[in-house]
Amino acid sequence: MKASHFSVARFVFGAFLLAVSTSVHRPNATIAPQHFSATPPKVHFEDIAARAGLTVKTEDGGEKTKKYIIETTGSGAAFFDYDNDGWPDIFLVNGTTLEGFPKDKDPTSHLYHNNRDGTFTDVTQKARVGITGWGQGVCAGDYDNDGWVDLYITFWGHNVLLHNNGDGTFTDVTKKAGLWHDDVRWGTGCAFVDYDRDGRLDLFVSQYIDFDPATTPIPGQSKFCRWKGIPVMCGPRGLKGTRNELYHNNRSGTFTDVSDKSGVAKAGPYYCFTALTGDYDNDGWPDIYVACDSTPSLLFRNNHDGTFSEIGIRAGVAYNQDGEEQAGMGADAADYDGDGWLDIIKTNFSDQTASLYRNNQDETFTDVTYEAGLGGNTQFLGWGTLFVDVDNDGWPDLFMANGHVYPELDRNAMGSTFRERKLLYWNRHDGKFKDISLDAGPGITKPFNSHGVAAADFDNDGMVELLVNNSHDPPSLLKNDGKHGNWILVKVVGTKSNRDGIGA
Repeated sequence: MKASHFSVARFVFGAFLLAVSTSVHRPNATIAPQHFSATPPKVHFEDIAARAGLTVKTEDGGEKTKKYIIETTGSGAAFFDYDNDGWPDIFLVNGTTLEGFPKDKDPTSHLYHNNRDGTFTDVTQKARVGITGWGQGVCAGDYDNDGWVDLYITFWGHNVLLHNNGDGTFTDVTKKAGLWHDDVRWGTGCAFVDYDRDGRLDLFVSQYIDFDPATTPIPGQSKFCRWKGIPVMCGPRGLKGTRNELYHNNRSGTFTDVSDKSGVAKAGPYYCFTALTGDYDNDGWPDIYVACDSTPSLLFRNNHDGTFSEIGIRAGVAYNQDGEEQAGMGADAADYDGDGWLDIIKTNFSDQTASLYRNNQDETFTDVTYEAGLGGNTQFLGWGTLFVDVDNDGWPDLFMANGHVYPELDRNAMGSTFRERKLLYWNRHDGKFKDISLDAGPGITKPFNSHGVAAADFDNDGMVELLVNNSHDPPSLLKNDGKHGNWILVKVVGTKSNRDGIGA
């Protein structure tokens, strides 16, 4: 197979993955074909969140019933090394409820410091990152190139930029950076990306609904407020969509809104979730893919001049293979078949399948979901998803976190449940995947209402672990107990590029 010469910044809805490769690829090098085996290795994941110190429950509206759609989208998660000690720390976004909480009892986002012994310490208050509200997604990046990774968190309300001060604390610089808006917006996914290759990270923000509970119908009030005959919360169809945003880094700690100038705001209004960046046409410039719910998903091709063209329909990644809109939630990209070109995975609603788009190397993609063995699990509602090599064989496997939006399912036999198990597919090295979920340990099979995901080798043992933010429960930290393959850890530091090396 041909060696790849791209990188991808993985910004899953509510999730940031620092990509760590288990092999070094050289441009234009040739790698001998690997022997195909239909027998997957033994993979075992155990949820060690409780003994690791991750015990705070994530709020997400009502647990038994949900009045509005804002109570259904969950919150994100991130692994990032905030103190530069070489050990991945954890950031978990939190939500709230319609009823609210007593004074000083509001749930907050949480930062956990890695103790280097398999446990974490909650440093939320010390680090000054205890933000409240309807938290959604998070992305991490060193936007000012000072050597310390910063955080951007999306909300229904007002998004927040947290500057890493380099001393274990963060400062809210949203207004100072020019990212504040007086009006209420619903940010979902986000991605730091150097779209103009000037060495500074810019910021893309996907948005969901122009939402106002005062004017939104309640369950059963319209045709958009019923599902399979039962009254449920309304939306997204029937509610007002919105447009995505792009902010240019001014190299002064501030940003300028270039959504209109860049062409990004021309697409829509849609209902969008995950923002994913990568060089899909191998031209050396980062493009942007956005998974959208009940509307076409988007692919913004970088025109190399500060503008983008939305080519999702033409490229074959807006719909499924039958030309139908899907309820896109999470997304990730990797070269799963080893041909040197980025492919895309997207999770969708129940009664749909996930969508796997294989890159045709000509600015188009083909939906190969069924051909690749991913068309069988239609009962799950997918959220965060990751291409991640769980057995260190050099081929990206697939992880999907699931959880339904309707608690009413548990009171009606409808083929799905509110809390759902996760899915793990092993890459067979021949363009196909094998579902190994039921044999991958209790960390995969125990059901939760899961949303945001992230992956990192948090204990530096050479095996990648998984972090999952669960609504109405504490998070899951899935320890990979497998003993597979060799590994190498590479930390990328940009000199002429952005310091994080995003897009390198």
